[in-house]
Amino acid sequence: MQYIPNTEADCREMLDAIGVRSSEELFADIPSKLRLKRGLNLAPPMSETGLRRHMKGLADKNADVEHYSSFLGAGAYNHFIPAAVSHLVFRSEFYTAYTPYQPELSQGTLQAIYEYQTLICQLTGMEVANASMYDGSSALAEAILMAHRINGRLEVVLPLAVHPEYRTVCHTYVSKLGLQLDEVPYTDQGATDLKKVGAAISDRTCAVVIQSPNFFGVLESLDELAETAHKAGALLIVAVAEPVSFGIVRSPGESGADIVVGEGQAFGNHLNFGGPYLGFFASKEAYLRNMPGRLVGQTTDKAGRPGYVLTLATREQHIRREKATSNICTNEGLCALAATVHLSLLGRAGLRELALLNLRKAAYAKEAISALRSCELRFAGPTFNEFVVRVTRGTPAQMNRGLLARRIIGGVELGRFYPELSDCLLICVTEQNSREEIDALCKTMGSGR
Repeated sequence: MQYIPNTEADCREMLDAIGVRSSEELFADIPSKLRLKRGLNLAPPMSETGLRRHMKGLADKNADVEHYSSFLGAGAYNHFIPAAVSHLVFRSEFYTAYTPYQPELSQGTLQAIYEYQTLICQLTGMEVANASMYDGSSALAEAILMAHRINGRLEVVLPLAVHPEYRTVCHTYVSKLGLQLDEVPYTDQGATDLKKVGAAISDRTCAVVIQSPNFFGVLESLDELAETAHKAGALLIVAVAEPVSFGIVRSPGESGADIVVGEGQAFGNHLNFGGPYLGFFASKEAYLRNMPGRLVGQTTDKAGRPGYVLTLATREQHIRREKATSNICTNEGLCALAATVHLSLLGRAGLRELALLNLRKAAYAKEAISALRSCELRFAGPTFNEFVVRVTRGTPAQMNRGLLARRIIGGVELGRFYPELSDCLLICVTEQNSREEIDALCKTMGSGR
C-alpha cells in the first residue's frame, strides 16, 4: 500500500498490538474469491502539471451552468452568488470552526448561527428556527417526526405534489416507526386536490404536509389547508424548495403554518452537483422543546455584554438517548453562514427584486413556449419560476438531447417520478437566464429536435 505512509516497522508494531502476525491474517475474514489478486489497473504516474491538465479535461466534459444555459430546477436552483459570500465564508475563523461546544471560544460562530436563525424566522413568518439541518428532504422528514411527538397521532397526509425525493426520504424515516403516510393526488391545475385532503383527514391525522411552490412550480392555497388541518387537531407542515419565492409570496407563518421547513441552497450556495446543501427548520414557539437539532440563544454576561450560547442541544450526544429529538450530528454550519451572508447582502428590497426577476423571466418563457406547436403548458395554476410543459412532438428525452447539442440544459423529465407525466418537462427560469438564452430555448424547443 504505497499510498499509506507507514514503514514496515510501523506496520509490524500495529500488527503486534492487535495480536496478528501479518496483514494477510488481518484480512483473512474476507473470502479469497472476493479479494483482488492483481494490481490496480491505473494509468502511469503523472506530474502535477499533467494531473491538473488531465483532471481539467475530465471536468470539461460536464455540462455545467458556467458553460451551458441551464433550465433545471426541481429543488436545486441556479442563482447568482455575490463574490462577497465566498470571501467572508472562507475566512479561516469560519472555515475551520467546529461545533461551538465552548461558547467562550466560539462567540463568532454562535453569533453567525443566531443571525441565521433570525433571518429564517423573518423569511418563514415563524417564531423560532433551529441551527439548520442536512437538507430540505431530511428537514421535512424530521418535521413529520416532530409533529408526531407533539400530538402522538400516527397518520400524515402527504400530497403527490410534494417533491418526490422528499417523499421518498420521509417514507424511509417512518418505515419502522408505525407512522402512515397517506398520499393524495393533484388536480388539472397542478395544485394539491383540497377535497381529497379533506377526505383523508380524520381524528387520527398527525399533520398535513404541503409544498408551495410545489414540485410542479404551482402555488398552493395554504390558508385553506391550515384551516382544514387545524379543525381536525392536526398540524400544518409547509415545505419550501425554492425560498427565493419568499421575496413576493406571503410567508407560511402568516397563512397558519405550524412548522416550516425547506431547502436553503438558493441562498449563497452553489449547485455543487447536488450538495452539500442546507435544510432550514422553523416552528411556533410553543413547539420549541420538540424541535430537532440545536438552537443558539442570546444572553448577557455579568458585565451586561451580549453573549451567545447553545440554548438547546437535543441530540443524543448531549442528553439521555431516549429524550433526544433527533440524531442530527451536523448543522451544515458553513452552508448556513453562506445563506446568512447572502441574505444580509440582499436585504428585504433585494430579495423582492430577485423574486420579481425570477417571476417575470419565467412568465416570459411560459408565454413564448405556450405559443409553440411542439409544446403546451400542462397545468394552469399560478406559478413562480418553474412550470410544466407537455411535449407534443417527439419525447422529452429527444427534446433534451436536442437542447444539449446546442449547449442548453433542458428541464427535468417528469416520467422519472410520475408515469402519467411521461410526456412532460419541468422547466425552471431564474435571474441567471438572459432573454437571449430563453429565446434560444424556445427556438430549439419549437424545432421539435
